[in-house]
Amino acid sequence: MPVPKYNKRNITAASLGTEELAHLEMVAAIVHQLTKNLSMEEIENSGFKAYYVDHTLGIWPQAASGMPFSAAQFQSCGDPITDLMEDMAAEQKARTTYDNILRMIKDPDVCDPIRFLRQREIVHFQRFGEALRLVQDRLNSKNFYMCNPAFDANCGCDCK
Repeated sequence: MPVPKYNKRNITAASLGTEELAHLEMVAAIVHQLTKNLSMEEIENSGFKAYYVDHTLGIWPQAASGMPFSAAQFQSCGDPITDLMEDMAAEQKARTTYDNILRMIKDPDVCDPIRFLRQREIVHFQRFGEALRLVQDRLNSKNFYMCNPAFDANCGCDCK
């Protein structure tokens, strides 16, 4: 996608992707620290048994439901409005997950980094919101939801 002429925010740059992968790495490190010394009895009694069978105590990123992490979680269709809304939703979902963890866990060694990650999700949500506003401000209001400003020349905006 061409770099917009009005590039005031660079929230979609590789640095954000790197930071998001660092979030995953931090959570994986916490999980590893919490599980590395589990006994077989603790594994069996904690609901961790099925995970252990597949992964021993190795880190296998997955949702609480057991759904493994994959590239399918990255939603992009090439439309700036749609993609920014998806980005904002992802940040809010991550924040909600961190909120839920903080309600359940009281260990400061877990809570402190989770609070840090939660704060980053809030900042990312705000930056994506600013980027969305910049795109929306450049759209022809008659075509607001009628075309992809990154692809269609008839949108009446300077989004390219």
